[in-house]
Amino acid sequence: MRTLFVGAGATGGYFGGRLAEAGKDITFLVRPGRRAVLDRRGLRIKSPGGGETVSHPKLITADTVDGPYDLVVLAVKSYALEQAMIDMAPAIGPRTVIVPLLNGLRHVEELRGAFGPERAWGGVCLIEATVDPDGDIVQMSSLHRIGYGPLDGEDGRLPEVTFALSGEEFDSNPSHTIVQDMWEKWIFLATMAGLTTLMRASLRDLNAAPGGPDLADRMVGEAIAIAAAAGHEPRPGAVAVLRSNLATTAPRTSSMYRDMAQGLPVESDAILGDLLAEAAKHDVPAPMLAAAYTNLSIYAAKRAG
Repeated sequence: MRTLFVGAGATGGYFGGRLAEAGKDITFLVRPGRRAVLDRRGLRIKSPGGGETVSHPKLITADTVDGPYDLVVLAVKSYALEQAMIDMAPAIGPRTVIVPLLNGLRHVEELRGAFGPERAWGGVCLIEATVDPDGDIVQMSSLHRIGYGPLDGEDGRLPEVTFALSGEEFDSNPSHTIVQDMWEKWIFLATMAGLTTLMRASLRDLNAAPGGPDLADRMVGEAIAIAAAAGHEPRPGAVAVLRSNLATTAPRTSSMYRDMAQGLPVESDAILGDLLAEAAKHDVPAPMLAAAYTNLSIYAAKRAG
């Protein structure tokens, strides 16, 4: 399938870059500034073990979109979604599949409304990666997994999409339960981001502090209760993974914490704000998540000011 990755940051650059290395038909839609970096240095991916790969995939900007693509993978932050949808509109054809790798769920209805329910699928990704000052992608752990599937669970195009998004360098998982998968990732992110940004600390530091594990347990309980009230109670395996990750003794943080530490925009509305809106809708108390959201809202206001 002719595949367009919208965004070549830590997420889109990593997965799209790995697929390009595997010989898949990959094009990146990027901003002019990002294109200049990639033209100069190539798409460099640095692995946790110290290895490095460099590829030179096809790059386009919004003014040079060259017709419809079979598959569009949307890999931008939630606050960049509106502009990304405008930029990628010429790439959407009658049978295009759109796989978003965004956090939260607000983007689903926006994509369905803009491009039609027959084109908008669901997607999740799990990766610990960042873009360093040189513009290179740094993979911080061996975790690199994507999942994708039609929102109603069935679509005859799933085998084609699976082939297009499968390579040897990462885990690629077609799903017939993608909405549930997205909910489970949402509560994972909300608690990970909420804890690390509220405490300004890594999970190792949090778990070593008096009351830290109890605080984490309370925030997890709130997130699980919200999902359950919304009809998406997380499966036992997802809960076990969440609790195991939060109990780590490694110096792990969240991408939102790292963005905040660098003075960058954060996705607090899409991840914590929307989850709290679900809590209010179903009368679920969530004081810990609310405190984390208030903290991030203060940060965002100060940054804007």
